[in-house]
Amino acid sequence: MPEARTESGPNAPIAALDEARCIVDHGAARRIAQIAAPVLRDIGLRLVRVKISGADGATVQIMAERPDGSMTIDDCERASSALSPVFDLEDPVSQAYRLEVSSPGIDRPLVRISDFERAIGHEARIEMAAPVGTRKRFRGTIEMVEGGAATLRLPGEEGELGAVAVLPIRDMAEARLVLTDELIRAALRREKAAKKQQRGNAHAEPPIEAKSPRSKGARKKT
Repeated sequence: MPEARTESGPNAPIAALDEARCIVDHGAARRIAQIAAPVLRDIGLRLVRVKISGADGATVQIMAERPDGSMTIDDCERASSALSPVFDLEDPVSQAYRLEVSSPGIDRPLVRISDFERAIGHEARIEMAAPVGTRKRFRGTIEMVEGGAATLRLPGEEGELGAVAVLPIRDMAEARLVLTDELIRAALRREKAAKKQQRGNAHAEPPIEAKSPRSKGARKKT
């Protein structure tokens, strides 16, 4: 698969920054996503997913990335610094919470058409919002992305090719890459290419799993 460019900040490609998510968040996470997305865009990053976990929404995790799918520690820190004052103003979570900004990870969620295109040749788990035929859950190798649908090659028996499922991306509830040796090798190749492209910088790029959590004090609405 071709390696993507590593360009972020004001010079990031506008079309890539504005690519809409096909798989979106729901409930309280959707409200947070609506606040976070334009803030991230202003600093050259894209929102991937929002997760709220722990009792009373104790942790708000913002997954973000550059348009090429990379995310550095510096990017996490920039995003946290940009999001914190906006969240303080908008108050999207009424209870005390901890803000955490991270990359999507190697076995990342797939939320945009370009995510599926970059994932061609890799294995994914997909859950549909409504059944396709008689099932909602699929696992297989992404073979093609065309017309807003991903073609998934399902596992066969005893080394034989399995059936093919054509799944509309906008009808998916969840989609995520499966962590495999080939996926790890592909991530290492991308990281190596990024470091080579940025040779001469004072600091090397950190691993893709880098996180920069930020704690937020307790608050209550009156």
